Amino acid sequence: MNHTTDPNENDDAIAIIGMSCRFPGANGLGEFWTVLREGVECISRFSDDELLASGVEPQHLADPNYVKAGSVLDDIEYFDAEYFGYSPREARMLDPQQRMFLECAVEALEDAGCRPTTYQGRIGVFAGTLINTYLIDAIKSGRHDPGMDFMNFLETFLGSDKDFLATRASYKLDLKGPSVTVQTACSTALTAVHLGCQSLLSGESDIILAGAVSVRVPHRVGYFHQEGAMVSPDGHCRAFDENAQGTIFGSGLGVVTLKRLADALEDNDRIYATIRGSAINNDGSDKVSYSAPSVEGQAAVITEALSVSGVDPDTVSYVEAHGTGTALGDPIELSALTNAYRISTSRKNYCAVGSVKTNLGHLDSAAGMAGLIKSVLSLHHGKIPPTLHFKSPNPKLDLENSPFYVNGELLEWSETDNPRRAAVSALGVGGTNAHVILEEAPVRERETAELERPLHLLALSARTDKALRALASRYVEH
Repeated sequence: MNHTTDPNENDDAIAIIGMSCRFPGANGLGEFWTVLREGVECISRFSDDELLASGVEPQHLADPNYVKAGSVLDDIEYFDAEYFGYSPREARMLDPQQRMFLECAVEALEDAGCRPTTYQGRIGVFAGTLINTYLIDAIKSGRHDPGMDFMNFLETFLGSDKDFLATRASYKLDLKGPSVTVQTACSTALTAVHLGCQSLLSGESDIILAGAVSVRVPHRVGYFHQEGAMVSPDGHCRAFDENAQGTIFGSGLGVVTLKRLADALEDNDRIYATIRGSAINNDGSDKVSYSAPSVEGQAAVITEALSVSGVDPDTVSYVEAHGTGTALGDPIELSALTNAYRISTSRKNYCAVGSVKTNLGHLDSAAGMAGLIKSVLSLHHGKIPPTLHFKSPNPKLDLENSPFYVNGELLEWSETDNPRRAAVSALGVGGTNAHVILEEAPVRERETAELERPLHLLALSARTDKALRALASRYVEH
């Protein structure tokens, strides 16, 4: 069933008109959707030689608690420095997280068909990043690369500190809207999305880049498992399963381009999905510890997001949960979701719930971006990807009496009288919770009409001849 949307029906709706991502096993949206659709786990297993080459101490390799696995992002050492006007020396000084975010920001604008130098409105940036482990590793290892003079404090500070992630993108891309670095731990990405939506709705921005990046250096290393801690003993994240024992941390990044829905429709933009509403809050002190989650805090942010969106929980058919697969986190999250939904529905097991962490691991600051882009692609393609490693539900979740079920296989997203709708959660250590309500893109009449032209001219553009040829090759391969 095709659902057309009147932009006046929800004046606060935000359109997602562009996306870019780099995740383990997926260098771009197409590869990421393949990973999701086919249920691929993108966790790398390391040999002892690989670990030794990454600087792991030999005695760690024999420790039974040392897990030789990681969620690895490829090609973090590469950067198109010339494109952004950096010298090789400057590029080496720059945190890889900052380098990769710049590239993804450009890709997200290009995917939206937006050229900042000619766009008449204001483009803002809300984004966050992980601590700079690249600098820490360089200092710890005593690396003496003549191109990396870390004794130059100001240059090191500007190229390394979190504060400059968003403003660097604004400077290099000539973006004139608000430029704010966001830091709320694991909920950073969705918090950036929420703040970006608020900037659009207040009129201070016309387009927003919202995103997050998390890249650890060295990245081809394992980790130590400790009983009862957050990390998994075997490198698998089994969210919601009775055998869930934790998650695995990894690297990745994503950026989305946001615009007011009414403007996107007027400008005839391609729309992946819409954001009907979002909310953020904090748990406060009503929990067992600073790093612990809270049922009340999470339920409150979900309830608020649903209220702001005007969406009935009965019409939400997929929830992308934070889903870390921990003994404490999963039961609290499902309890909070159930409490929020039970305010207005008594239905059972009608809404699928999943976690992209079973594919990629936990991407820390960028975790919510992986969940958001997964959900947007699911709406765009009309399919709900499987949650991996799910055999039997954790009995503490009480799924049989909740509105939710865990889908372990690819599902066709059935059509109803309402548009397809999804929700995404991200929960930060320290208590900042974020929740976003998504809806499938409105169908416009021109999209349903048959194309009259059998052939189309494809125009390609790049800054250099080499880049242009590489771009042409990627189109041919696609």
